Amino acid sequence: MSKRNGLSRGDARRNARLIRMRGIVRHDRAILAIDLADTKQVLALCDHDSRVLARRTVRGRAWQLEEALRWGRATAIEHGFAGIVVGCEPTGHRWRIVAELCDRLGIDLVCVQPLLVGRAREQEDLTRDKSDPKDAVLIGRLVGQLRCYLPERTDQVWARLRQLGARRQALTTSASASRQQLRDLLECVWPAVLEAAAEPLDSATWRAAVQVALDRTGATGELAALGQVGYARFARQVARALARWGARRRCLRIVRAVWIAATSPTALATGVDTQRPGALERARLTLEDWHHTLGQLADVEQRMTGVLDQLDLTSLVCSIPGLSAVGAAAILAETGDLARFDSPRALVKHAGLCPRANESGAFAGTTRISGRGRPALRLAAWRATWGALAHNPVLAARHAHLTTRDHNQLTTAQARTALAAALLRWLWVVVTTRTPWQATIAAGQAAPAKKGVTAPAA
Repeated sequence: MSKRNGLSRGDARRNARLIRMRGIVRHDRAILAIDLADTKQVLALCDHDSRVLARRTVRGRAWQLEEALRWGRATAIEHGFAGIVVGCEPTGHRWRIVAELCDRLGIDLVCVQPLLVGRAREQEDLTRDKSDPKDAVLIGRLVGQLRCYLPERTDQVWARLRQLGARRQALTTSASASRQQLRDLLECVWPAVLEAAAEPLDSATWRAAVQVALDRTGATGELAALGQVGYARFARQVARALARWGARRRCLRIVRAVWIAATSPTALATGVDTQRPGALERARLTLEDWHHTLGQLADVEQRMTGVLDQLDLTSLVCSIPGLSAVGAAAILAETGDLARFDSPRALVKHAGLCPRANESGAFAGTTRISGRGRPALRLAAWRATWGALAHNPVLAARHAHLTTRDHNQLTTAQARTALAAALLRWLWVVVTTRTPWQATIAAGQAAPAKKGVTAPAA
């Protein structure tokens, strides 16, 4: 808090942001608000008091709006304005097309959060009446009030990382679904095989052995037929199948346990007999899907780490103990270039991990996280924190402090959420300053080096 004028750092950042936005949404420019849709685009040209100067509806796709943008600029000049600024909601990919058209014409573009448009719709006449022409006016009003932001403009490298991150997220979801489906099917018709290893689905030997066993069932779904092959031959087949799962050495104890579960009458007595043939056939197909998805996932992760190498960020992000290159790439794929955030707190707010206070006067309610922002970024930060906690001494010490202190003790989940926010702050500092992570600074035992002074390595 400044002693001279009483402004906090948040006030200073907010004022600076408003000044930047006012430099774009100038009073001498009209506001061309666009409500984007698939085949119908509604435009409303407004002044800064949200008075509608002209309207237009385009029956076409977003990439057919260039002539309408020219019309909006010409109409604004006729009404005495120097030009226009375009405002829209970031709906899907369409806003990117409009941004490309605006860049060609030399027009500035700002975006308005759909949540704000929904709230403004309720405040308009309390009826929640929704239509494209009304939404266009609401967008123009919010832009005039500077309730807007500059959308992210990425280069080809950062855009590729974001696309790969979206692909990885979809593959991760698919792999998790296949894994859970396989467990459910085996629990129903072949539960004994799930006891062949302590963590069966994490064991490459178990996967290879189950794959060989299921391939031998055929259309009949009879596991007992595997006994005709013999254990020695079965073990050799498992050794050959093991390479498909990225492993070299087999665990003979697990191979023997799977063999017994497939050939022992006692083990086969459990499960639902009528469902066994069809469920085992489906389990074999699910296992193949899982293997294929894992291969695609490994390829995407390799491509993502290659993008980090292009950006010269691999060594920087990996200087944080416990944070892998893949985990950092997954986070950066959701954030984009971290230099676009004014502060590390802005990045934490973008992830929805910032505290949300509930206070008024003498009342102090429960503080929770905001939950706004990008859910995929929260998930990526949570996963990265989960893996880094066991290998990062600063995170481990902070987790122990938050969960064992006498005052305001947090649960394990709450502490991990706080650590995810701390990891994002570290990542912002490391990437934007291009300096490796230092344990003493991260733990608050030393102050960061001043600009122009090289900090000692951790």
